[in-house]
Amino acid sequence: MEKKTVSQDSELLTEIAVAYYQDEITQEEIARKFGISRIKVGRLLKRAKEEGIVEINVRYHPVFSTRLEQQMIERFPITRALIALDHADEDEQRRQVAALVSNYLAMSMKDDMVLAIGQGRNVAAIADHIGSVPERKCKFICGIGGTHRPGDAINADHISRRLAKKFGGSSETLYAPAYVENRALKQALMQNGTIKDTLDRARKADIALVGIGDMNENSYMVKLGWFTPHEIIDASLNQGVIGDIAGHDFFNAQGQHVDTVMNDRVIGLSIDELRKIPCVIAIASENTKALSILGALRTGAIDIIATSALNIRTILNMSQ
Repeated sequence: MEKKTVSQDSELLTEIAVAYYQDEITQEEIARKFGISRIKVGRLLKRAKEEGIVEINVRYHPVFSTRLEQQMIERFPITRALIALDHADEDEQRRQVAALVSNYLAMSMKDDMVLAIGQGRNVAAIADHIGSVPERKCKFICGIGGTHRPGDAINADHISRRLAKKFGGSSETLYAPAYVENRALKQALMQNGTIKDTLDRARKADIALVGIGDMNENSYMVKLGWFTPHEIIDASLNQGVIGDIAGHDFFNAQGQHVDTVMNDRVIGLSIDELRKIPCVIAIASENTKALSILGALRTGAIDIIATSALNIRTILNMSQ
C-alpha cells in the first residue's frame, strides 16, 4: 500500500474518523492499515474534530439534565435551560455552551425568521461553532451598534455576518456606534432613518441572542472605554449592580433596573424591547457569572438560559 502522509485531504480525514469512531478500529490498527504512524493517526483524528468532520457531543445523563432544567423552569419565568457539561478551561466551556445554542437554533429556526444579534464572546462563540447545520433563509439583524476598538470579532455586526454565512441567511448592519458620549447625541442619532429602520426591524425579531455580563473591572466594557474600572466598582459597591443584559442594561440581585453612567448612551435594543421579542436566548458560560445570571433571570426578559451545570446548581442554591 502506498504510504499516506498527514494532509488536508478531507476524504482521508473522513475515512480515518469513520474507522475510529464508527467502526471502533483501534488507532494502532488504523496506523497499520494506512501505513502511517500511531502518532499521525492521533493528529489526523484531532484535525478531523478541528475541521468539523467529527463532532462529539458529550451530555449529562438525560435524567440529570432534565431534572436541573425542570427545577429552573419551575423557579424562573423561562421555557428552556440549555445546560452544558462543566469544564475547567474557560474557552472550552464557552464552546460547550455555544454548541448547545447552535444545535437548538438548528432545530428551532424556520425560514423567514428574524434574529436580533447582540455582542460579546459568548454570542460570538455560537457563530464560530464548528458543525453542520441546515440552511435557513433567516435574517440576522444587529441589535446593538458597533465598535472599532479591540475585539472586533465580538462586535454584533461581525457575529451577525458569521451567523448568516453559517446558516445560509442574510445579515443587516446597524450603521451606528454602540456607545455615544451623551444622551443628546443618542437621541439625535435615533432620528436617523437608516438607524431607526434597522432597530425597528430588530424589535420585531422572532429570536434574540444576547450575552449576560458581570461587573468586572477587567470587562469588555472597560476595554472599550465605556466604563472606567472605578465606575465599575462604584456601580457594584454603591449601586448594587450585579450584571447587565446585552452589554448595557444594568440590574441588581432582584432583577431591578439600576441607573448608571451608561444610561441613554447606548444605541441598541433595551431590556424592555427584548421583553417583547418572543424568544430571548441569553448566554453566559463563565463560572463567575452565577449571580449575574440569577439577576438576569429575575428581570423577566429571558426565555432561554444557556450556561454550565455548575452555574445552574449555584443559581438553584442561591434562589432557595
